[in-house]
Amino acid sequence: MHSRSHTHVTAALRLCLHALLTGLLALAAVRAVGGDAPHAGAVVALTLVTAGVYGAGALAGAGARATSVQQGALTPSVRPGTRAAALWLAGLCALWLALLVLSADALWVAFPLYFLQLHLLPTRWAVPAVVVTAAAAITSFVVHRQEIAPGAFIGPLLGAAVAVATVLGYDALFRESERRRELIVELVATRAELAEAERTAGTLAERERLAREIHDTLAQGLSSIQLLLRAAERTLPGDAPAAAHVRAAREAAQTNLAEARSFVRALTPPDLEHGSLAAALERLCARTTAPGLTVRFAVSGTPVELPTPYEVALLRTAQSALANTVRHAGAGRAEITLSFMDTSVALDVVDDGRGFDPSGAPVDERGDGGFGLPAMRSRAATLGGTLSVESAPGQGTALAVTLPVAVPAQDGERAA
Repeated sequence: MHSRSHTHVTAALRLCLHALLTGLLALAAVRAVGGDAPHAGAVVALTLVTAGVYGAGALAGAGARATSVQQGALTPSVRPGTRAAALWLAGLCALWLALLVLSADALWVAFPLYFLQLHLLPTRWAVPAVVVTAAAAITSFVVHRQEIAPGAFIGPLLGAAVAVATVLGYDALFRESERRRELIVELVATRAELAEAERTAGTLAERERLAREIHDTLAQGLSSIQLLLRAAERTLPGDAPAAAHVRAAREAAQTNLAEARSFVRALTPPDLEHGSLAAALERLCARTTAPGLTVRFAVSGTPVELPTPYEVALLRTAQSALANTVRHAGAGRAEITLSFMDTSVALDVVDDGRGFDPSGAPVDERGDGGFGLPAMRSRAATLGGTLSVESAPGQGTALAVTLPVAVPAQDGERAA
């Protein structure tokens, strides 16, 4: 049987078992002496020896529990399922059988023995031992009383059935409670992990939103103010009283523009904090692994500095596309190409996987729950770009996102 923790309930049950066995042994001795049984002295001696053997094990077990936690142990070495437990129980049963030969009243000791056998022995041995004990009690009654009565069979058998049902039922409830406890611990840990993941995702999403807002509003406004002040400064005579104020205002706008851009850089995704978009995409390809999958990255054209929202959109699109390739495509090769052109920047993700029908595939079939095809298309459209997907069952998938890039104006054009 499985070992059990020392709760108040099990302690109370253990005390009841001690009291029951001691009381039944005392009853057999008292009835032997009071009834002038022919072997009264031998009966008293055997009851004392049996009580001593049982008490020695119980007291030793109590001392062991006081110094170390031994779940379900009766002695430091007598534990459920051990050889010592079997030998100790065999000694008790042998003393009981000897007592049973001398006194019919000893058959009642079979009831606490049922519980000891079920507790100390494995189930495959405990149940047969209970059956043998019940048979010995019935035989003793028939031999001593010289009669066959229904109670002689019903009593021991009913007691054995109750003992088996009680112990096995308690053991099943204990295992179920342990499974539920482990499940609760796992659920609590999972909930904590999900909460942490949600907080991280929320933090990253908020950082991206703030970076986009700062770039699209404050940074653009300060840049426009700087250009206007530069143009005004060029139209003013060098000795004009307002020239110094315009110059100071332009320098203040330039300083604040630099601060705004530093805020945007600080709020960008972690992959973009330590390098360019090309470096982030190269790291993404290097850490994307799947059985039999090779991921390559290439840059076409002359790299130029892109606005932060562009870098974030292209990086997120590449992450989502590669995630779909790993999860759904079963591809052996995937390629990411970042192309810089005169008026646009493009990101192409191509794999040789199983492909799908872009016009009929459900959103969840190719999406990852957060950045599926609709989300990629919406992100590209927000920046004035387009997303195209070419795929067919068994022919791989090619995804391309194109974003417009404004051509930098010359100083003379800006002044105009």
